[in-house]
Amino acid sequence: PWSGKVIDLSYSYDDSTIYWPTEKGFDLQKGSAGMTPTGYFYSANRFWTPEHGGTHIDAPYHFSEKGRTVDEIAVDQLMGSGIVVDVSGKCIANRDYRVEVEDFQKWEKKNGRIPDGTIVLLRTGFGKYWPDRVKYMGTNDRGQEAVAKLHFPGLHLDAAKWITTNRKIKAVGLDTPSIDYGQSSRFETHVALFEKNVPAFENVANLDQLPEQGFMVIALPMKIKGGSGGPV
Repeated sequence: PWSGKVIDLSYSYDDSTIYWPTEKGFDLQKGSAGMTPTGYFYSANRFWTPEHGGTHIDAPYHFSEKGRTVDEIAVDQLMGSGIVVDVSGKCIANRDYRVEVEDFQKWEKKNGRIPDGTIVLLRTGFGKYWPDRVKYMGTNDRGQEAVAKLHFPGLHLDAAKWITTNRKIKAVGLDTPSIDYGQSSRFETHVALFEKNVPAFENVANLDQLPEQGFMVIALPMKIKGGSGGPV
């Protein structure tokens, strides 16, 4: 029988869930809730959400016209052994830090080569700020003008190219709103990953509870046909 500790790496969805400044956010429409005339309890709600917000997946199609949509990603690509590359110390000093090639190389020097089929999780430490929008993403402003005010860590383009060219990873995730850092305007890291059909998990929770290696990840999204992303 399987044994081990289970860590939930996702946030609940409610009106405080963080979305991109241009998005409306999560909306739970309360429906029936109470005893029926025939004597049993019944409740049912409706919800509305953009694909991208809260703990979610970016499917390759999000930034690659020929990339896989959510429903096209093989389930076994979303499950596997995981590692945590901890750059939280660097991110304390620099909200705009981007994970570099040397961060991966430093991890390998300590732990050995990143195995094929690994899900790579990047710990920036910004999960501790959730759901404070100002501390987590740099601004509480909304609308297109707010995008330029975003400040949070991400993955450097060079590191994205290195990890997808020199290693065979299944996916990458991190504890910020985007795999590109907040000040990105061209989202080049997204493009580099998704051209290789490597999806990204964003707003991942509780990375501080994981070891550097020796754990399994299961990250199953809402299977939206033709979707560019969705809750995971």
